[in-house]
Amino acid sequence: MTLTATSTLLSAGPLLFAPDTSPDGAAVLFAADVSQATIFAFELPSETTGDAGDGAGGPEGATAEAAADVRVDRFGTKVAALLGVEREDAVVRGIAVHPTSHAVYLSVARGHGADAGPAIVRVGTDGELSVVELDALPATTFELDDAPAADDERTDVWLDGTDPASAPREIYGVTLDIAQVPVRRSTITGLAWVDGTLFVAGLSNEEFSSRLRQIAYPFEASATETSVEIYHVDHGTYETQSPIRALTSFDNGSSILASYTCTPVVQFSVADLRGEGLVRGRTVAELGPMNQPFSIVSYDRDGEEFLLVSNTRHPLLKIPASTIDGQSHLDQPLSDDGASRGVPREELPQPGITWMAALDRDSIVVLQAAGDDTHLRTLHADEL
Repeated sequence: MTLTATSTLLSAGPLLFAPDTSPDGAAVLFAADVSQATIFAFELPSETTGDAGDGAGGPEGATAEAAADVRVDRFGTKVAALLGVEREDAVVRGIAVHPTSHAVYLSVARGHGADAGPAIVRVGTDGELSVVELDALPATTFELDDAPAADDERTDVWLDGTDPASAPREIYGVTLDIAQVPVRRSTITGLAWVDGTLFVAGLSNEEFSSRLRQIAYPFEASATETSVEIYHVDHGTYETQSPIRALTSFDNGSSILASYTCTPVVQFSVADLRGEGLVRGRTVAELGPMNQPFSIVSYDRDGEEFLLVSNTRHPLLKIPASTIDGQSHLDQPLSDDGASRGVPREELPQPGITWMAALDRDSIVVLQAAGDDTHLRTLHADEL
């Protein structure tokens, strides 16, 4: 672990805001730098509802209200122009929503592969795009001490088609874009927040490489690092080397809900994640093979909580949160007669959705592919 005051971000990765602001309105944006195996905590100045896209403050005394819709047509083209690259060379790696202004922040790679440079792009509620000047922000960093080495020969499989090594491969009649990437590039695959603690998912330098780390913020101590195991229903086996792809806090912060490639959904009790040996999660759903999840978010509708899971291949999926606690652990291969797929789920009619983040409990901001471009959209609970 290192604690510094530098803001030299070298690669784009997952983003997350701490949910609470300081007394002066400052917010903390966590940005994962995979190439350095480091988490950056940037301190952003106060933003209020109605802030302009260039980061200027709203009216004095303004307070956060219900989130305004965020909508940017042809976002892919506009962000590429902002960054001075071709549209296909602006690759989103993460998304987060400011806790008071509801501005949307996106982690964008300028280019593809391990050498792509990073940018944090802010989209105000007025739809204006701007590049966040990170070097002007106070920042502290936490370097992971369990990251795979740069020369680690193990690989991870990506199905999102964003790596230059991606190549089409037909499996059971389905063509997938598959890339074998060094495991170090999957050191940090997702972030979540529970009661002042940052949860960091990804791969480690251990034999049982799938890892959930807990880091208290402000960064003052070492991480609690727990190797995690899941039963993969589609593969019919227990796995310790597949990284979590998307995660969120769940059940009032008592557990973490995580999703993996091909696509099991697994619940981990936070109380079990003490850095003592291998922890087995409870597989509660199998959402479909040959697929990689992007995001898990929760929202409320008609007094009930629901979860959304976005994917590379399958439709946007909706899960009633109330069904998870009562679901027994799935430990039977999907190929067996009578095997369960776990909790009920509903396929929603919003196609092409990749990255998602909650604007508030009633609305979700999404990145959606349609036609020849991607668009930033707000979906409301009554649409979901």
